[in-house]
Amino acid sequence: MNDKRGHMAALRSIGRLADDDIELAPAALTLGALDRPGVALEPYREHIASLAEAARKSAGDHDFLEARMASINRLMFETYGYQGDAETAETYDDPRNANLLDVIESRAGFPVSIGIIYIHAARAAGCDITGLAFPGHFLLRATDSAARMIIDPFHGGQTLEAGHLRDLLKQFMGADAELSPRHHAPVGNRDILLRLQNNIKARALKENDSARASQVLERMAVLAPEVASVWQELGILSAHLGNMKQAMQALETFLDLAPPKDQEREAETLLEQIKSSLN
Repeated sequence: MNDKRGHMAALRSIGRLADDDIELAPAALTLGALDRPGVALEPYREHIASLAEAARKSAGDHDFLEARMASINRLMFETYGYQGDAETAETYDDPRNANLLDVIESRAGFPVSIGIIYIHAARAAGCDITGLAFPGHFLLRATDSAARMIIDPFHGGQTLEAGHLRDLLKQFMGADAELSPRHHAPVGNRDILLRLQNNIKARALKENDSARASQVLERMAVLAPEVASVWQELGILSAHLGNMKQAMQALETFLDLAPPKDQEREAETLLEQIKSSLN
């Protein structure tokens, strides 16, 4: 099923899954297909299946975490030729870098989109790997018993030590920023997909394309129906666009999800204003 309705139905099914049951790369393909109407997904599914099979075969020869991740790096960045799109600011900001279909075609993308493909390969090889809640730049953590590695998928699978992380944090958060445990916190599959979509939404807002940003937020709400902040942002942006019925529905959902008290008061005020405008 390649039409938009079918892809949205698939996205709703993903939204109902428990986080651990979400398959990252296939879910990201579904999100990407929504912006590529009429494009058959089968070749892209075959590509990630081939990558996963190659990862399973290559990992079988390695017992230690460092060797296993080195084999994933060779597969990703040498055999398959993936790389971060860091050539110019113009190409880096291209929202197609967050569409997994385009990323597979070009073999280049944002840190999170390359990271999703990297996770797909590493998990197929039996690695315990997850994304991290590191600000500004998507990183991965691979674990095997007491061994642990933090990996930058955007820069060829480079392993990062504490000093690298500190420098990277200051680059994105300012000279006074200091590492804390929250920067090493793992994130779930749904959060990774939301981060992927946030790349598209942020660039739409930067271009003053509120309608596009709202479209992306609608998809995020389907993907993550229990995430209050998505509904809040969708409600505020819908009100800005004059779509008051959608704004009211989104803000009511936000309030049902028990937001923090200060945000709750702001949402209630906006909701009352919207209801008054519809009377």
